[in-house]
Amino acid sequence: MTRKSTTDAGSRRTIRDVAAHAGVSASTVSRVLGGEYPVSTATRTRVMRAVRELDYVADARAKAIAGAGTPTLAFVLDDITGPSFAHMAHGVEREASRLGHLCLVCSTDGDAEHELEFIEMMRAQRAAAVILVGGATDTAEYRARMARIADSLASAGSRLVLCGRPPLDAGTPVTVIEYDNEGGAYALCSHVLAQGHQRILFLGGKPDSTTALGRERGYLAAHRARGLEPDPALRLTGDFTRDSGHRLLRRALELGLDFTAVMASTDMVASGALTALHEAGLRVPADVSLVGYDDIPFARDLHPPLTTVHVPYEELGRLAVRTALGRTLETPDEHLLLGTHVVVRGSVAGPGSRIRPSWPGGSAGATETAYG
Repeated sequence: MTRKSTTDAGSRRTIRDVAAHAGVSASTVSRVLGGEYPVSTATRTRVMRAVRELDYVADARAKAIAGAGTPTLAFVLDDITGPSFAHMAHGVEREASRLGHLCLVCSTDGDAEHELEFIEMMRAQRAAAVILVGGATDTAEYRARMARIADSLASAGSRLVLCGRPPLDAGTPVTVIEYDNEGGAYALCSHVLAQGHQRILFLGGKPDSTTALGRERGYLAAHRARGLEPDPALRLTGDFTRDSGHRLLRRALELGLDFTAVMASTDMVASGALTALHEAGLRVPADVSLVGYDDIPFARDLHPPLTTVHVPYEELGRLAVRTALGRTLETPDEHLLLGTHVVVRGSVAGPGSRIRPSWPGGSAGATETAYG
């Protein structure tokens, strides 16, 4: 006789099958599995033996809809491979676990429909909170959509938490947790300007991302506070990846742009830019200074170690969980702001020359002119 896979068999088993196998009622099986009602030792032993022999797996979704089982939190982000998001996810998971909640992670790849489907599933399962992370396009459509989601989750006893996303209109049942994105960029650019640089190449992110726009505003504000107007040609846009930094820096060199420092919108962008500078035979910081943003762990291991802005990503994740689970009816909407600070390492020095190199193999060479 051919024995069927226990996995296949278990996937078709029901609580009634377990009850019949153990010789008890279905409600008794529910009590044993739920652990919320007293059951005799003998009965519990029979039920658990039946569970093992039938390879029964409880339907987690049914338990959630019924209000039983481990309470859950949902963490939704565009790209789970991003180091900063990974650190925030770590904070969410650690705090959720400490408070007895299961953390579910969804990576949407920027697909709004996928995001919405996952949120609806979490609402059906009565997740305690849904935490959305990362910049977004701040439009009337975005605000209306997020407000509908917040109301929908609130009606199911859940909570929408926005981390690093634009806040919504007052009175919306939402928790917004931000960090001083623009202020961090302002402080970082001010540090570079204070070293004597006046032509700073800015490698930005997507032009419609609120995170990218905040960092660019800080860059611009730092210049204008010193009576400078940055050359628009020195502001390039891409995304927050290493490849974008490499590509944008290479383009700047091919165009022969005149700069003595580079401000990258993330540490990942800075790492790509650093590689492109090395490939062009330029030294950091002797020829070109370089700074990043985020202070992810590998920033200190670059050569040279990267000056950057520290963002408390793990604490953002922990705070998102604590705030969502500790909310009260007296605080329907909450808006919290965490600080950032500049971490000075070895990638910035005073300007030694103006940089006008082309990419290796181009027709133009680097010219050195005293900065004055």
